[in-house]
Amino acid sequence: MMREMTGAEMVMQALIDQGVEHMFGYPGGAVLPIYDAMFHQNQVKHVLVRHEQGAVHMAEGYARSSGKVGVVLVTSGPGATNAVTGLTDALLDSIPLVCITGQVPTHLIGSDAFQECDTVGITRPCTKHNYLVRDINDLARVLHEAFYVAQNGRPGPVVVDIPKDVQFAKGIYVGPENIQHKTYQPRLNGDPEKVRAAVELLAKAKRPILYTGGGVINSGPRASQLLREFARLAGYPVTSTLMGLGAYPASDKQWLGMLGMHGTYEANMSMHDCDVMLCVGARFDDRITGRLDAFSPGSKKIHIDIDPSSINKNVKIDIPIIGDVAHVLEDILTMWRATKAEPDRRAIAAWWGQIDRWRARSTRCGRPSTSTSRSRTAG
Repeated sequence: MMREMTGAEMVMQALIDQGVEHMFGYPGGAVLPIYDAMFHQNQVKHVLVRHEQGAVHMAEGYARSSGKVGVVLVTSGPGATNAVTGLTDALLDSIPLVCITGQVPTHLIGSDAFQECDTVGITRPCTKHNYLVRDINDLARVLHEAFYVAQNGRPGPVVVDIPKDVQFAKGIYVGPENIQHKTYQPRLNGDPEKVRAAVELLAKAKRPILYTGGGVINSGPRASQLLREFARLAGYPVTSTLMGLGAYPASDKQWLGMLGMHGTYEANMSMHDCDVMLCVGARFDDRITGRLDAFSPGSKKIHIDIDPSSINKNVKIDIPIIGDVAHVLEDILTMWRATKAEPDRRAIAAWWGQIDRWRARSTRCGRPSTSTSRSRTAG
């Protein structure tokens, strides 16, 4: 689809072409052209908020529950700065958002005009990426790129700052089918040699643990299915961060509960005493590790993450695997079966015996425990 339209019309058409059904926002002078264009369509529903921070948090909740990109529309200056708290939250929790902000006309940028602020500079530390669109001919491409960046790789918020004169200007709209992002291509498949090394290390483990996080959720239902399949095949215990809850059934006999400062006794003790840790889509944040020099000091650590910057950021990793969780777990399962990997069942049974003793102590002390002691058979 290529036809002439105003910048404001391009914004609405891009949202429609990206499949957006709901947008959360608060009007202001610098985005009134977009609001005017909104009244000429009926495919995108606008949800009026009472504060821009609330708009971003609502878009976060929408993204979490729907699996779609949350969309926010706010005005320049205080509208954009009010959105910063929500953008920071979305960045740290890996939630895909596109936040469209109004900006003063291009010829006034840098002049301290009414309700002007350096939106790009202010949001740079709290977004995955951001854009200031000065040319109407770049607007359609940037809008489609924003959705691509927000939801590919490790999800996160993207800001598109659009000056008011660009919203009024006319240009040729280009649909998403004609846009290809050439520089941001997240790696999906892990390195085969590192996958092989991870399988070999996991098969030799005496006290293994699977440490899972929000990356399993973000990777989609297939990742959760593969995680469960591998856990049952190997017979290893599973724990999770808060963001990873739901990826593995809490009723399962191999589930240790959440770990970290608000987690279960058995999960934290297992993390401390394990000899091999497979971290799947988590980032070793301080709520989990506590003192880094005392965190799981005797374990070999394998880390699967699609975000290269998360590898070795907080904790030294022995086998880093950069890739999408679902793709890498599938490769691990394939390699495990191809090599006919067989864990030391006697050692694993002894490890479960120790975990059950921690569980029993947790129950006696009145702490919540994930389950009673039960026999486990890996298959």
